[in-house]
Amino acid sequence: MIGTILSAIVVGAIIGALARLALPGRQGIGMVMTILLGITGSFLGSWITSQFGYSNAGGGFAILPFLVGVIAAAVLIGIYVAMAGRRGTTVR
Repeated sequence: MIGTILSAIVVGAIIGALARLALPGRQGIGMVMTILLGITGSFLGSWITSQFGYSNAGGGFAILPFLVGVIAAAVLIGIYVAMAGRRGTTVR
């Protein structure tokens, strides 16, 4: 149980960092939010690929869910930055 949680945090941090690198410009979000969005993207990537019938029958590193997770995390980070950026702006 603890190992699963720790591995989800580590994989979430990696996926979140790669997603932020893939996005252009600067994202003004912290490390904790990057990890949380990376974890969410990781779960989404695994779920989406399983819905399309992907299974890692050969074992080893499952690259397709990882890549889909990075894309999902990038989308989530983009949505978060767009939503968080609107809170502090005023219309003149």
